[in-house]
Amino acid sequence: MISPEQYPVLIVVTPLLSAFLINILGNMDKRFCYPATLLALAGSLAAAVGTLCRVANEGVIHYRVGGWPPPFGIEYVVDHLNALVLVVVAGVALVAAVASKRSVEEEFPHKITQFYTLFVLLTTGLLGMTITGDAFNLYVLMEIAALTNYALIAMGGNRALMASFNYVVVGTIGACFYLLGVGHLYIMTGSLNMADIMTILPSLYGTNAILVAAILMLLGAWIKMAFFPLHGWLPNAYTYAPSATSSLVAPLMTKVSVYIMIRVMFSVLGATYVFTVLPVKELIVWLATAAIVGGSLFALSQKDFKRMLTFLIVAEVGYMVGGAWLATERGITGAILHIVNDAVMTLCLFLFSAIVVYKTKGHQLSNLEGMFKKMPLTMTAFAVGALSMIGVPPTAGFFSKWYLILGGIDAGQWQFVVALLFSSLVNAVLFFRIFEIAYYEPHSDHHGHSAPVAIDEAPMSMLLPLAVVAVAIIMLGLYSGEIVTTFIQHAVPAGI
Repeated sequence: MISPEQYPVLIVVTPLLSAFLINILGNMDKRFCYPATLLALAGSLAAAVGTLCRVANEGVIHYRVGGWPPPFGIEYVVDHLNALVLVVVAGVALVAAVASKRSVEEEFPHKITQFYTLFVLLTTGLLGMTITGDAFNLYVLMEIAALTNYALIAMGGNRALMASFNYVVVGTIGACFYLLGVGHLYIMTGSLNMADIMTILPSLYGTNAILVAAILMLLGAWIKMAFFPLHGWLPNAYTYAPSATSSLVAPLMTKVSVYIMIRVMFSVLGATYVFTVLPVKELIVWLATAAIVGGSLFALSQKDFKRMLTFLIVAEVGYMVGGAWLATERGITGAILHIVNDAVMTLCLFLFSAIVVYKTKGHQLSNLEGMFKKMPLTMTAFAVGALSMIGVPPTAGFFSKWYLILGGIDAGQWQFVVALLFSSLVNAVLFFRIFEIAYYEPHSDHHGHSAPVAIDEAPMSMLLPLAVVAVAIIMLGLYSGEIVTTFIQHAVPAGI
């Protein structure tokens, strides 16, 4: 029987060791890769859920890797914020893996072993970034996630190769910014442990070195999350990535990067420093407003369904960054809640995109024609995700948007509030346009009259995960209050 005290390390170690096992088994028989991946991610999710329950009952958990005490050793710290994010990362990865089987077999049947090895390693990096309490260890895990992500995107071939190369260049710049910032902090504090740095920093708040460190670390996180106007790498990377890849990276990469930004703000630099010493709060909220408006407008102009979704991600990043920098309790609550909600909503939309690509061999809006009659269950699940993106209650998207709007009102940032409402309106236009396209069949008249169409649903291995995510979107909405009171309110800095 595994002790619950070991759960934190098992969250990361289970997929890490499984990646090597998957590679070995896959070289013997590639049929082993898929079940081994599911077992690894299920084990990691079980450990994450167990850790979440421990945090809810006992409070913050400190796990010393190798038994070395901080600040000399690496420490895993699980509090109410990252306990929630860990479950989201592990859960999304498992669902994306379940749904990936048909897409992987069709898109690159000779690279199944490599794909699942990289898939599990990417999940390992994301989980490690979330759980670590060491600033430099976070960089190492960030690069594990980034390198595997580059490779997974490049497996799409053709235009995906160039998109991945551009991502490599920009992502490396972002990682270097973050690392340089950590270097400045280490020079000034002599420590890499986040909690230790935070206790030392108040006496150094007035120094230029700390100012440079803060700006560099935040810039690194903004590049990684594709925060406007640093988003140029994202649309092509996620549009041309293989379907199974985009179903994992689109819901998680930007959200984990937003979590990293929040962790740097409140667990390294401190809320007092970022909101009173750094002269950038107003600028960032305005940039977030521009991200929301710009991302929504770019999405509105797309005829490629998958590319449209990528620009919605740019807008959603603006939601979360803006909410965090409103410096109000409800704004920060909305930003954190939206990390959870948007990961699940984006997963729903990209799982649907993978089904569209699998069934129609394309991802243009025209490929969706007649889908309500051909695939009614698939379209129903997609409709739940779409309504959540719009912000229709009782779906999850409504509640995090509500907190963000209230936070904007509390802060007097009316341009941010207007941008949120504008984005919801644009989302309504986008998704109801898709509903219209999916309702009418090819060559039908405007009354929808045409020959009967046989139902041709998605394979069960793709439909079932999509249905589960659709149900999760509604459940997250119904239990938003419990999530906020049990976890998120503990993550909001005191005195905000």
